[in-house]
Amino acid sequence: MGSEVTPGGDAVACGRLPLGVVVADGDGLVSHWSSGAGRLLGVDRQAAVGSPLLVRLPVFAPQDDDTDRESGAPGLSGALPKAAALPELDSWLAVKSAAYPRAGRAVLARPRGTPVGLLWWAYPLLGPGPDRLLVLIADADAAVAAVGVGAAGERSGIACGFARHATLPGGRALARRLPDILPRMGPARGARVVAQVLEWGYPVLKVSRRERVPITADWGVPKYVRRRARRSGPRGAAAAGHGPDLEQAAVRERLEFLDEVSGRIGSSLDLEVTIREVTSAAVPRFADFAGTHLRAQVLAGDAFPDGPPDVTTVWHRVWVEHDDEPGRWDDTVPVGEALAFPEHTPFFQCMVTGEPVLIPYIDDELGDRISAQFEKRDLRPLINGRSILIVPLKARKVVLGFMVLLRRNGRGQFTDMDRSTGAELAARAGLVLDNARMYTYQENIAETLQGRLLPHVDPHPPGCDIATRYLPGTRQGRVGGDWFDVIGLPGSRLALVVGDVMGHGLHSAVTMGQFRTAVQTLAALDLPPARVLRHLDDLARRLGERYLATCLYVVYDPSASRLRLANAGHLPPVLVRASDGGSELLDLPTGVPIGVGGVPFETVTRDVAPGDRLVMCTDGLVEVRGQDIGDGLAALCEGAAHPAASMDDACDTIIRALDPAGGRKDDVALLMARLNGIGPALAGASPGTCGQRPSQE
Repeated sequence: MGSEVTPGGDAVACGRLPLGVVVADGDGLVSHWSSGAGRLLGVDRQAAVGSPLLVRLPVFAPQDDDTDRESGAPGLSGALPKAAALPELDSWLAVKSAAYPRAGRAVLARPRGTPVGLLWWAYPLLGPGPDRLLVLIADADAAVAAVGVGAAGERSGIACGFARHATLPGGRALARRLPDILPRMGPARGARVVAQVLEWGYPVLKVSRRERVPITADWGVPKYVRRRARRSGPRGAAAAGHGPDLEQAAVRERLEFLDEVSGRIGSSLDLEVTIREVTSAAVPRFADFAGTHLRAQVLAGDAFPDGPPDVTTVWHRVWVEHDDEPGRWDDTVPVGEALAFPEHTPFFQCMVTGEPVLIPYIDDELGDRISAQFEKRDLRPLINGRSILIVPLKARKVVLGFMVLLRRNGRGQFTDMDRSTGAELAARAGLVLDNARMYTYQENIAETLQGRLLPHVDPHPPGCDIATRYLPGTRQGRVGGDWFDVIGLPGSRLALVVGDVMGHGLHSAVTMGQFRTAVQTLAALDLPPARVLRHLDDLARRLGERYLATCLYVVYDPSASRLRLANAGHLPPVLVRASDGGSELLDLPTGVPIGVGGVPFETVTRDVAPGDRLVMCTDGLVEVRGQDIGDGLAALCEGAAHPAASMDDACDTIIRALDPAGGRKDDVALLMARLNGIGPALAGASPGTCGQRPSQE
C-alpha cells in the first residue's frame, strides 16, 4: 500500500499493512471474506459469506459532540452508539452501481472492549461476473504506526485516498504485488479486478504533518501587508491599513490563488482525475464546500453537447469536496447521482444563462423555497445560513457543467470580487475539462474503430475450439494494426490468420482493415496458404510503399488432423501437444513481410493429434526493448504449456506470464485453437463458402 504526504513532506512507502479483503455481489451479499477481514472484524469466513455486506460491517462514525471529557477521545464516553452500517457504503449500494471508488474512516463498535478505528477503500467492479464491490479494510492504529506519524509537538493525521500507481515510488512493483492482496478468484476474474483497481487508483494513505497556527477569516489579506510593514517599519504598517492597499492586497491574494490553481489542475487527460483536481482546488481556501456537476454527454465521453441545457438535461454529480464533518453531505448530495435540476432554482439559472449566480446569504425563507423544488431531499440543513456561488464550466461557449461553492456562516460571504474569481476559476477548469473530454471522446472512437475492424469469432467451429485476445497498446490513441481472423473453408476446414501491420495509429488500423478484407476474399477462393500470401503481397505493392505487414496463414483440416502453414515474416506459432503437455515452436520458412515482394512464399504441412493446441500471436506480446526476442519466445512456449481450466484461462495465463504489469506499449493479438478433429463422415462444406474442394499447389 502506498502513501501520499501533503506538500512539504516526502512521499514514502508505508511498508506492509495488514488488510482485510471483502467482495460483495450485485445483491449486496458477501462473496469473499479474507482471513484478514475475519481478524479485523471478528467474524469468520463461514459466517460471513452469503450474508448481507452491510450487516457484516458493523461500524459507526464518531460524532464531534460526543467527546469523552476526561480522555478527549471522540465517541468513547458512556454507552456506545448503536452499531450501524457504513453510511457511505449504505447509500452507495442502494444505487446498485457506483461511478467512482470511495474511501473513509470508521469506528468498529465491539460488544466487549474498546472500539477500534478502521480505514476502508471501496471499489466498484464492472464487467461480467457476480462481483460488484471490492472493499479493503485496515486497522487505523496499525497505519499510524506504519507511516511513523505522531511525533511530539505536531498535529498528525491520516486519511484514505487513491492515486495512480505510476506516480508512486516503486509504482511497477506495487502493480506487480497488487494481485497478492486481492482475492483469489481465478486468472480471468482476478486479472479484471486488478486492472480495475489500477484504473480507479491504487489505495494510499494521505499523511499530513502540520502545526496549529491561527488563520484569518476568508483570504488572509494581512500577508501582503506584513511584507510591506516589515520593509517600511511602523510608518509603512500604518500606511498598509489604508483602504486602497487592502484592496490591492486582496486582489494579489486572488491572483496568487488562481495561479496556484492553474498549476494544480490539468496534470492528466484522464477525465476522472481532472474532475477531482478541479473540485479539490476550491476547498478550503476559496470555499467550504465544492460540488461539480457535468452533463451526461461529457461524462460518457460522447460528442460535444449540442444546444443549451433545459429542464430535461441530465446532470451527474461527479465529485464533492468539503471540510465539514465526515458523512454530512453523503446522503443528501451523493457522488454519482444523476438528476435534472428544477427550473426555479439558482442552479438552473446558472446553467441556462452561462453566468455565475451569487447569493451572499441564504436566509430561512429563501432556503425553504429552494429546497421545496427538490423532491425526496431536504437541502435546508446544508444551505440555510450559508453563502452560495454557482459558476458555469464552459468551453466554446457551451455549458459543460457547473460548480456549486458554499461558505458556512461565520466565514466572509461571497462578494462581487469572489464572483469574478470564481468565474475565472471556472473558465480555466472548463478548458481543462474539455481537453479531458476530447481525449476521452477520441479514445472511445479509437476503441469503437478497433472493435469494428476485429472479427467476432465463433468459439466452437466444427472440430476446433477458439479463444482470442486483443490488447490495445498505449501508443497512438490505443489503435494499431494487429489482427486475427478465423475463416470457414469447404470441408469443415478453417483458415486461422494472425497479422501485424507495421507502424501504429489510425493509418495502421485502416491498413489492417484493408488487409483483413483482402485475406477473407482470397480465403474464399480456397487457395493454398502460400498463394494467399502471394496475392496479398501483390495487393500491398499496388496500394503503395507504406503498406507493409507480417502475416501467418494456417489452414486446419480437422478430418485429416493436418495443418498447412505459410509465413510472411511473422513469429512462428507454438504447438502444445496433448499427449505430454510439451510445447514447441514450429519450424517454418520465415519469408518476408507482405509488401516487400520478390521472394516466394512456401507452404509447410504438419500433422497434429486431437487435443493439440496451436498458439499464434503478434510480436507485441514477446518483444521487450533491450531483451533478446528468443527470451520472449521461450516465455511464450512456457506460458502456452501451462495447464488451464479453459481456453480463456489459457489465454489469460499467457498474457499474465509475458505482460504481468499490463504496460505493453505495442498492441497484441493472440489466437489459440484447440484442434479437436472430426470424423470424415462429418466433414462438409461450411456455410457461406464457395463449396469447391481444396486445390493443390
